[in-house]
Amino acid sequence: MRNRLTADVVGEAADALAGHALELPELAHARTVAAYVSVGPEPGTRTLLDALVTRGVRVLLPALLPDHDLDWGAYTGEDSLARVQHGGKMALFEPSGERLGPDAVLGADVVLLPGLAVDARGMRLGRGGGSYDRVVARLERAGARPALVVLLYDTEVVGRVPAQAHDRPVQAVVTPSGVRRFTSP
Repeated sequence: MRNRLTADVVGEAADALAGHALELPELAHARTVAAYVSVGPEPGTRTLLDALVTRGVRVLLPALLPDHDLDWGAYTGEDSLARVQHGGKMALFEPSGERLGPDAVLGADVVLLPGLAVDARGMRLGRGGGSYDRVVARLERAGARPALVVLLYDTEVVGRVPAQAHDRPVQAVVTPSGVRRFTSP
């Protein structure tokens, strides 16, 4: 369904999504947010990232490692991004500056997660690479408890997604039409 969205629809959705996300108490009080740069028809994140930086929030963005784990770097604006092609996969926008290591995410107050769907339990369906499963496991092992929030389109909030024993629910989903909570802030 994402591939059928026009650039105008994706842009309008990104603005609405950013507006709702910025109203989250978790983001209002966050000092550090781990996020990602959307690509293609994913729910747009650039407006949200720039608004967070304008607020003085430290924004960490992932850099995909060869083993599909994620390293992190700081986002300070569009000029701090580099387009990186990963093999035959789609190109990603990653931080162009200093790499802070996979454990940098442990300092995040909020982790914004990409996904394909989320269900009524808050279980997130990712894209199958396991990168964010590694992030969530790293947070859990370290005892870090940032808010986990997935950014999706309204039609991607579904009745049920497949879940495995290692999967953990998110606290909220933000869509262009609003916020749905699965646990309280």
